Order: sequence, then structure tokens, then C-alpha cells
Amino acid sequence: MLFMKGTPQEPRCGFSKQMVEILHKHNIQFSSFDIFSDEEVRQGLKTYSNWPTYPQLYVSGELIGGLDIIKELEASEELDTICPKAPKLEERLKVLTNKASVMLFMKGNKQEAKCGFSKQILEILNSTGVEYETFDILEDEEVRQGLKTFSNWPTYPQLYVRGELVGGLDIVKELKDNGELLPILKGEN
Repeated sequence: MLFMKGTPQEPRCGFSKQMVEILHKHNIQFSSFDIFSDEEVRQGLKTYSNWPTYPQLYVSGELIGGLDIIKELEASEELDTICPKAPKLEERLKVLTNKASVMLFMKGNKQEAKCGFSKQILEILNSTGVEYETFDILEDEEVRQGLKTFSNWPTYPQLYVRGELVGGLDIVKELKDNGELLPILKGEN
């Protein structure tokens, strides 16, 4: 967890900006908290950590330090052993496509489709009675772009069964029309 001035997208001081750049350069997964958003946290954390300045980086609830310490850890190559790495995109996509036995990547979610194609595929899936999960590609640009390459399929929605791409709306419609969709969703083919 990085306590910083601003956000990783819009740091509001040079030290916070440098810290974010180092963490990104090392592919370190982190969350952040904008200390400008809560004065009580901003003042209280200085006392709690016995560290008077920001940014402050914590790993598993333990203070690692500020920018100078992180730079020293980077120089000594210890930073990578201390901080958890973000999973590589391909690994993340494998996990996501296998999150449920039937997984739909779409614009929006089960409750609210955000495009006509996604709405149509939801209607088809809902008519089968088969349990499925959704992933809103509008919420994660890395997944949205990466999945196109991963699946070699350029458009959304994309339907996966047991981690394997079935296809998009046209293919799902075709499978429904010729009676093959339900067996595929149930894993019978």
C-alpha cells in the first residue's frame, strides 16, 4: 500500500511521482491512498509509522519506508524480493477465463449490459438456465486489449467455457439455433 500525495495516475508531488514510477518499472502490484483525501489519516500515519514524510510504502502492513529507502532498495536489488509482483497479463487472463466454468467478457455486467451485443448474449445465456460469471471489460483496459490478443478474437462479447473460447455473439446465436449451445455450456462436448 502506497500512501502518497495524489493518485498513481495523477501524483501531486515529485516524490510521489518518482515512487510510482519505480513501482511500475519493477512491475510491483500496489494499491494507493491519497493522503490529501483524509487529514486525519495524513496526520495519524506520521505518528503511527514514526515517519514524518510522504510517500510511505507498506508491504503486508509493515512500513518499508519513503522514497530514499525505496531508491536504496532498488539500487541494492532488494526491492524485487520485498514487494509482490503483479501477475503477468497472460497468467491473469488464464485465471480470469477459468474463473467460472462459463465466463462471459462483455461491456457491462449481468445486471446491466452496456452495448447491444452484450445485451443479446446475456438474453441467450439467461434463457439456458446455466450459471455463468461476467467480467466488465470497460473496467479494465489491460484485460480489454490483452484478451483480444490472448484469444485471437478482436471483438466483444467473448464467451469462454472451461477456459476455452467459444466465440462471440454470432457464434453463440448459431450454436443456440442448431441446438449445440446448451451441451457446450454444460461441458458435454
